Amino acid sequence: MTISAGRLPQRASARWDAARTDEKGKPMQHSVGSTTASGISRSVRSLRHLVGGQWRDGEGDALVDVSPACPGERVAVGQAAQERDLDEAVAAAREAFPRWAATPHHVRGRILDRAADVLGAHAGQWGEELAWEEGKTRTEGVGEVRRAAEIFRYYAGEASRPIGEVYASPRPGEQIHVVHRPIGVVAAITPFNFPIAIPAWKIAPALSYGNTVVWKPASLVPLLAMRLAEALVEAGLPQGVLSLLIGNGALGGRLVEHPGVDAVTFTGSTSIGRSLIAACGQLARPVQTEMGGKNAAVVLADADLDLAVGEVLAGAFRSTGQKCTATSRLIVEEPVADDFLALLTKRAAALRVGDPLDEDTEMGPVVSLQARDEIHRAVEATSASAQAQILTGGRLYDDDRAAGAFLPPTLVELSGSHPLWSQELFGPVLAVRRAANADEALSLVNDSEFGLAAAVFTDNLRAATAAMDRIEVGVLHINSETAGADPHVPFGGTKHSAYGPKEQGRAARDFYTRTTTVYLRSSGGDL
Repeated sequence: MTISAGRLPQRASARWDAARTDEKGKPMQHSVGSTTASGISRSVRSLRHLVGGQWRDGEGDALVDVSPACPGERVAVGQAAQERDLDEAVAAAREAFPRWAATPHHVRGRILDRAADVLGAHAGQWGEELAWEEGKTRTEGVGEVRRAAEIFRYYAGEASRPIGEVYASPRPGEQIHVVHRPIGVVAAITPFNFPIAIPAWKIAPALSYGNTVVWKPASLVPLLAMRLAEALVEAGLPQGVLSLLIGNGALGGRLVEHPGVDAVTFTGSTSIGRSLIAACGQLARPVQTEMGGKNAAVVLADADLDLAVGEVLAGAFRSTGQKCTATSRLIVEEPVADDFLALLTKRAAALRVGDPLDEDTEMGPVVSLQARDEIHRAVEATSASAQAQILTGGRLYDDDRAAGAFLPPTLVELSGSHPLWSQELFGPVLAVRRAANADEALSLVNDSEFGLAAAVFTDNLRAATAAMDRIEVGVLHINSETAGADPHVPFGGTKHSAYGPKEQGRAARDFYTRTTTVYLRSSGGDL
């Protein structure tokens, strides 16, 4: 089985010169390069793997990490991990597991807290690297690194929260305890779109609850993966507790099916997620997946239109629409549709699209030229449809942005069912439909195989309650954008958007631990 946690296949390979390292074995950047106005050095970084607590060069195919804003510009280079690296990483995780699980939870928590300190201290630099590598704006990149730190702090605090339950027994002199134990070696496979935050919300709870982790990030964003691993190593994580392997989808498939793995957590495309679920089913292996989304925002006739416009814009075009919770469908109640769409179209067309490291940029590129071209072809196909009208965007740039993976914010109004309404494009494209009334609007939200997130804009309590009762999603926003997830509450979808226990908050414990029910009675009958 081949698994790629990114939405797209790995780039073509090219050979490169061997990486250099400092006296501590940490990755070093090449000496050639330039510095941006924001201060980040654009010297080419060297990619390495973390296996059993040691940084090492890869020996497989070449890895060439390029900037989507300027695809001729290399961000980092290295060589992929191989089968030997995978076997050694899993063996190290299995060896480290008993000691790590036996480490007091507060001690594990202090290491996570120190990792959060490292992330916070490097948020500016690593956030700029994130923008350079993945394409979201510098402000978004720095915010994502800080969010990763917040997630680690939350799970550091799990040490001070209840670790089990006590139930009454129907028998005298007895108590019934339910205790939680770590599940073992966890394989984590993560996507490109949040290269440090999504790994954080998998790795932080796994480590907090006493598991060890072997992690394969998306090959499109290896540098930020390396930065997160560096933070944990600097925080004092024991050898073998976390290994990082960079490689293609085939490496992910071998990791998922490795006999030394006890559980698998995955975020990525629906098609790959389904194949992973099937593989884990054959192995009787616990699996948690977060997959696709086609998230709808509903604007009802009584909504605050200025508020709704700002929130819909943010949901659809922040991170260039590359969020599993991004707003990709919009339903507007007919009485306000003309006014709302005119205002939304004007503001979308005015968004500043450009270099993600430029402080004035409001939207950067998508993650790769391949992603740009696939999204553009899907939009271009609507021109032949009588059911579709492009309100803004829909064309490739013909200026200096043409060489990069840039797309304009695009709104397409549909008069009925259409592939843009049902297929996840994962880019800055918003499909729009009108609804005659609130009842039809809520029905259109559920017109999808996905069920991750939705938003409803209304000042009517009855309409808000109806949305809570009827809409089939895992995350529902009333009067705010579809995107956004706080670390202390459950996150995950329904229908074809997810499988297995939810992520984040205390819900994560359901996946990263197993329970033992203990009937506790003293030999004399009294406790």
